[in-house]
Amino acid sequence: MNEQQKKKLSKFLSYVLRHHPELIDLNLDESGWANVDELITKSTNDSQGFTFEELNEIVETNDKKRFIFNEDKTRIRSNQGHSIDIDLALQPQQPPEFLYHGTAQNNVDSIVEKGIEKRSRQHVHLSLDKETATKVGMRHGKPIILTINSGKMFEDGVLFYLSENEVWLTDFVEAKYISK
Repeated sequence: MNEQQKKKLSKFLSYVLRHHPELIDLNLDESGWANVDELITKSTNDSQGFTFEELNEIVETNDKKRFIFNEDKTRIRSNQGHSIDIDLALQPQQPPEFLYHGTAQNNVDSIVEKGIEKRSRQHVHLSLDKETATKVGMRHGKPIILTINSGKMFEDGVLFYLSENEVWLTDFVEAKYISK
């Protein structure tokens, strides 16, 4: 697969596994896992056909590690970013002292006033490094990187989780913990 084909398939998988499994009548369990054979078959019926080898290539080479297989590669799920109600079985963890959030310039005033909300997602996504946060922010326009005092948040009782692909997750970031 070329890069354009990979990107198209990755976007389709994100859409179906994170937001709209009903698009192809895909069954997800309570933890967001889908049967790989069912995913391939129902995707083919929806004109989005791909092989197991192509799916495996997406899982193995995706730079954001968005997807994960179970041990025997019979089930697949998205690591985070769901807008549907699933239980990723994440355990609370102590975050590093600072994390980063990439956003677009036009969101900054609202964030500084109201904080960072999860909106339609299950969690707010935070990055361990500024480079990753910059990539995230670039998707929405000119990137602005916000520093989150996650150590203080944790001290104050806010829960953090670390997804399989090492994205830090929390429910809300109050404005008092954010600096430009």
